[in-house]
Amino acid sequence: MKVAWRMMFGLVAIFALVTCAKCDLKIEKKSCATVIVVAKDKKDKESKETVYYFDTDSHKKYHKPICMEPKKGMVTGIVSEKDGKKTIKVSKVEYDEKEKDK
Repeated sequence: MKVAWRMMFGLVAIFALVTCAKCDLKIEKKSCATVIVVAKDKKDKESKETVYYFDTDSHKKYHKPICMEPKKGMVTGIVSEKDGKKTIKVSKVEYDEKEKDK
């Protein structure tokens, strides 16, 4: 999967898979969590998959369309990290229109 990053005025735009950490990825046990998953770089053996959790407000706003059906999309927001968990305060989500045709 191609991953695109842009940074402007503290905002980051990530193009990757938007999904549910509980229902799809099975990495959360108690409750759903909206995440964007950046695949590891196939050319770099040392790279790892990176999971960015949506902040609470963003999760509530954007979770329903992706809970049982992951979608590729562009997520724009501000990334932070606490205790090894990456979080994104989302300002915008755009899903890949090509995905609708499949």
